[in-house]
Amino acid sequence: VNVLVFLMEQSGGEAFVIRYSLIPSAFLNGQQPVTNVISSMFLHGGFAHIFGNMLYLYVFGDNVEDNLGRFKFFLFYMLCGIIAMLVQAYSAPESTVPNIGASGAIAGVLAAYLILFPHNRIRILIFFPLVVTMSAWFVLGLWIATQLLSGWTSTYHQAATAAQGGIAYMAHVGGFLAGVVLTFVFRRHEARHGAMHRLG
Repeated sequence: VNVLVFLMEQSGGEAFVIRYSLIPSAFLNGQQPVTNVISSMFLHGGFAHIFGNMLYLYVFGDNVEDNLGRFKFFLFYMLCGIIAMLVQAYSAPESTVPNIGASGAIAGVLAAYLILFPHNRIRILIFFPLVVTMSAWFVLGLWIATQLLSGWTSTYHQAATAAQGGIAYMAHVGGFLAGVVLTFVFRRHEARHGAMHRLG
């Protein structure tokens, strides 16, 4: 769905993004429908943006889905994305920058992965042929620590999203924290440990 909407976005151009993205100031003033909270989750800002998001979803999402089950995983993903978008909007209520992307929902998936598979290790391709094996806790923990620091910093600046290069850090933080809580609600059994995954 992410890829399909991205292709539609390429043909629709800027008008498509403005229509279906979540613009905090417009949304909070009642000038955008509630459905934009969901539609904005499937828009992306370019090929690098969607490639990075889909790579993380591909690497970490299948194991989380195996544990939660398909339907619960769908609910989990959507709720994390919705909460992420709302956190971003309320953290920068005056912003006129369109918020787009699956990053918030995927941040929730990463949180679930850390909780369900804390002992897994990940093979990371630094550059061909160098592959380094690292703990999932280190890789994903470093990612969320960066988001927390950047998100905390951004709250002290006007137009936070624009000032941070278009990256909605608070959406990442909101999605991750939602994922932590919702994992304990939706998980159905103890996860298997010791698996190896490749990133890159």
